[in-house]
Amino acid sequence: MKDFEYLIRDVKDFPKPGIVFKDITPLLFDNKAVECVIDQFVEQLKGKNIDKVVGMESRGFLFGMLLAQKLNAGFVPIRKPGKLPHKTISESYSLEYGEDALEIHKDAIKEGEKVLIHDDVLATGGTAQAACNLIKRLKGDIVAANFLIELEFLNGKDKINDIDVYSIFKY
Repeated sequence: MKDFEYLIRDVKDFPKPGIVFKDITPLLFDNKAVECVIDQFVEQLKGKNIDKVVGMESRGFLFGMLLAQKLNAGFVPIRKPGKLPHKTISESYSLEYGEDALEIHKDAIKEGEKVLIHDDVLATGGTAQAACNLIKRLKGDIVAANFLIELEFLNGKDKINDIDVYSIFKY
């Protein structure tokens, strides 16, 4: 995968001054790179029998849907407040540049279903922790969490240290 790391672009001062945003869109332009990313995620998940893949809005949807398809699992979107049309539960969290909340449909995960959490970046861990809390409230069994990018210096993994975490690119 190191062959494709050049496709992750740094964007300085986005979304606010002092932040260096890891932009994955150049990687998305390259079908071979996307295929390799999906293959690497699937290989890491062999034998885990995933029932649902949960993707966080919005970049978590990109690979999350592809992973769900490859794993023969359902896909569950976790979205920002007011974006899901049916009955939801909500969880607030802090992120590296502010506060936010996530919602999930109340009927998205059934008790005991094996769940994979997916997002593009693990930074401070706030989004991932909020997703874990939502899944646990629905009584899902979180099997693992995977991320395209992990910003290790922000220690986000510490907030979800009770589950297996896998990241392809680490900074």
